[in-house]
Amino acid sequence: MTPNPTFENLAGRLAEHFGPRFSRGESTRLQHGRDESVHAPQLPDGVVQAECTADVALVMKLCAEHGVPVIPYGVGSSVEGHVLAPRGGISLDLSAMNQVLAIHAEDGDATVQAGVTRKQLNEALKGTGLFFPIDPGADATLGGMAATRASGTNAVRYGTMKDNVLATSTVLADGRILKTGGRARKSSAGYDLTRLLVGSEGTLGIMTELTVKLYPIPEAISAAVCTFPSIEAAVQTVIQTIQLGVPVARIELLDALSLKAINAFSKTALAEAPTLFFEFHGSPAGVEEQAQTVQAIADELGGTHFQWATRPEDRTRLWQARHDAYFACLQLKPGCRCFPTDVCVPISRLAECIAETQADIDQVSIPIALFGHVGDGNFHLVVLVDPANDKEMTEAAWISQRVVERAIAMEGTCTGEHGIGLGKRKYLVAEHGEVAVEVMRAVKAALDPGNLLNPGKVLP
Repeated sequence: MTPNPTFENLAGRLAEHFGPRFSRGESTRLQHGRDESVHAPQLPDGVVQAECTADVALVMKLCAEHGVPVIPYGVGSSVEGHVLAPRGGISLDLSAMNQVLAIHAEDGDATVQAGVTRKQLNEALKGTGLFFPIDPGADATLGGMAATRASGTNAVRYGTMKDNVLATSTVLADGRILKTGGRARKSSAGYDLTRLLVGSEGTLGIMTELTVKLYPIPEAISAAVCTFPSIEAAVQTVIQTIQLGVPVARIELLDALSLKAINAFSKTALAEAPTLFFEFHGSPAGVEEQAQTVQAIADELGGTHFQWATRPEDRTRLWQARHDAYFACLQLKPGCRCFPTDVCVPISRLAECIAETQADIDQVSIPIALFGHVGDGNFHLVVLVDPANDKEMTEAAWISQRVVERAIAMEGTCTGEHGIGLGKRKYLVAEHGEVAVEVMRAVKAALDPGNLLNPGKVLP
């Protein structure tokens, strides 16, 4: 390969400023040029380990001078190719920016660097009586979670990252540092730039610090598992629970294949049938009332084997099994990759959407597990493929397109929480329309005229 004088000049300056925190090593570049997606690795030309906002600003200034792309990197747990480098450039690793900067227990918020993970923040909150509830399963960085507008198992009660980020420090494409939002719980002052950045997937700016909401740890927590004769019965239980206004904290659906994988992977003995996992938060009396209401709904729809988990260690084991579902499913077909898709529809259309999706699943030869955060209408398909097998990849693409087009037709979305990345750019116009995408392009052009921030992602 012919050396690029522009990049070589940039590399020299990065090496001068960052020393061993700048690497061009093959293994480091490979680590930063792939994620959990089915996409083939696309390596950056170099990796910089940032330790503070000033580091990020310097990298952006130097890369802007040389016209070199920058791809922000957290822990690489994304599933839509967010951290891949289709144009090369610099992977900017924020994982060492892992300081909890301030906890304001009396106000219920905390300010952290972008590399802090959700588990790390909750560990720091021990003794305060507060917790951070957004739980996507993977121990992702809060910066990555904000960039993809993540949610997870608790979203039905506590919302998503867009509801829980109050403020950011963000480095723009030219290296300027932008402060957005504030610690007040509401504001009518100017454009909501924080909401603009949350979900922008690193294409408008690189968030380096976040102020997030915290919540009181519930006085009582109870979890339960219930099996059903069919997916339809389980989904109807969810719909009736939500429509009755029962304030459940989590409702998770897993199909029989998911339970089979979990039992093998996590050494559990759960019934291998359509199953709902519930969690209830509140006062002891409130939790008991919620649970009784849900159990009565489930009984009417054929739910059986209602099992309770009130001890913390039992709840932890239960939810760890749920969080292991993705990696458990991968073991159903050793050596495979996951062609993931997640959609979200209005709760009233959930049963219809899942039933039609199951009919599609029956038409393909590859194993496909279905699970999701159905309390807010969001479910996932774990489509297991050999990327080198053209037939399997064709089937996976077909099933993904079918479920996405169905969700959009039902006034839902092509992605409830994974984000667009590389994989779902082609659906953005179908979901939002040409005018909306033109506005997105205009915003991108205004903030990043050189298209240096995570190029190739989000916009078709």
